[in-house]
Amino acid sequence: MYSLKGKVCFQIGFHPLENKMNIIGRRKIWYLISLILLTPGIIAMIVWGIPFGIDFKGGTLLEIQFSQSVSKDTIIEATKNLDIKNINVLPSGEDNFIIRTGILDDSQQKNLIESLNKAGDYKQNRFETVGPAVSNDLRNKAVIAVIIASIAIIFYIAIAFRKVPKPTTSWRFGICAVLALIHDVLFVVGMSAILGHFFGYEVDALFITAILTIMGFSVHDTIVVFDRIRENLRKSPSLDFEENVNNSILQTINRSLNTSFTVLIVLFSLYLLGGDTLKHFMLILLIGIAIGTYSSIFNAPPLLVSWHRWSMRRASKNVSS
Repeated sequence: MYSLKGKVCFQIGFHPLENKMNIIGRRKIWYLISLILLTPGIIAMIVWGIPFGIDFKGGTLLEIQFSQSVSKDTIIEATKNLDIKNINVLPSGEDNFIIRTGILDDSQQKNLIESLNKAGDYKQNRFETVGPAVSNDLRNKAVIAVIIASIAIIFYIAIAFRKVPKPTTSWRFGICAVLALIHDVLFVVGMSAILGHFFGYEVDALFITAILTIMGFSVHDTIVVFDRIRENLRKSPSLDFEENVNNSILQTINRSLNTSFTVLIVLFSLYLLGGDTLKHFMLILLIGIAIGTYSSIFNAPPLLVSWHRWSMRRASKNVSS
C-alpha cells in the first residue's frame, strides 16, 4: 500500500519481471513450441526413415558433363526403363549432372552408359562406388563424431563455468547446453527426412559437416547467454535466480539475433546463387542456424531455470521430511 496525492493505492501481485519481457516466465510455451516443431520430423523419421545417401548406405555415383544443352528430364527419360532402382539425377552446373544409384554390377553400368549416350554426347568426370562395409563404417564414425562433440561440449562448459556462483553448478550449464543441441540435431534430421521424402534430398558426408557446424554455432550462442548469467549471478546475488536468467537473456538477445540474421543472409545468398551441389548443404545450415538461435534463447536458459526450480523443490521436501 502507498499514498499518491492524498489517495490510498494498493499494489497487488507485483512481480519484478512484469515490466519486462518475461521469457523465462513463459518457458512452458517455448517447450510446447519446441515439441510442435520436433513432432513432424520425428514422425517422418519413424514412417519414412532417414534418407541416407550412398556415403552411408552404399551405391554408385556418376558425374557427367554434356557437350550440348541437356535437361534433367531428358536424362530421367533416357534412364527410366533401366532395371536400376533409386536413380537420382542432380544438376551440378551448366550441362553437368550427378547421377546417384544403388550399387551397380557390370551389366547395369554398361546399360546406364548406353542409355546416357541416347541423351547426348558427354564426358565422364567421376565414377565412384561405395560398398556396404565402407558406408556402415562412415555411418558409425558420423554418430561417434556427434557423440564425442556433445561430451566434449559438456566438459568444456563445466570447466569454463567451474566458478559459477551458487545456487547452480557448472555441470548444469553444460548438460542444458547439450540438451538444446540435441533439440537442434533432432529438428534438422527430422527436416531432412521430410525433404528426402518429398524432394529427394539425401543425407551424405556434407550433412554431417553441416550438423557439426550447427552444433558449434548453437553452443557459441548458448555460451554467450550463459556467460552473462554467470556475470549477473556475481553482480546481483540478491536477485531471484529466475530474474537473473531473464535479465541475461534480454541483455544478449539483440546480439544473438543480429549475429544469426547476418549469417542467415549470407547462407541464403549462397543458397540462391551457389552451385546446385551445395544447395542441400546450405539449406541444412539455414535450418540449423535458425533453430539453433531459437534454442539458445528459448530452450537452454529456461531448462537451466526448470532444473534449478526442481532441485529447490526436492531440497525443500528433504528438509521437511
